[in-house]
Amino acid sequence: MAEVTWTDQAVEDVESIRAFIARDSPRYASLVAEHLVAAVERLGSFPRSGRIVPEFKDDRLREVIWGSYRIVYRLLDDTIEVLTVYHGARLLAADPRGGSPGGAV
Repeated sequence: MAEVTWTDQAVEDVESIRAFIARDSPRYASLVAEHLVAAVERLGSFPRSGRIVPEFKDDRLREVIWGSYRIVYRLLDDTIEVLTVYHGARLLAADPRGGSPGGAV
């Protein structure tokens, strides 16, 4: 089983999404944040279950879709590294492997 880690950027993304939604519904904001985190949990057992990020076509750069959100992660030797979480209507602004990720909301 692979270890799942979150980058600071990915944590900030989920917090930003939660804060944005909380302006209208604190309860729904918490549920969305919980679901985003839960969508990543299975990656420890099934690291290749996400699709390859189409913008980069790199087998190690994958994403899980939950609702309208894209959760981008990188496969490392024995670690899954969650890189960024953002709304699917937004473009992935930079290469999340090393550039400034697309960001949240």
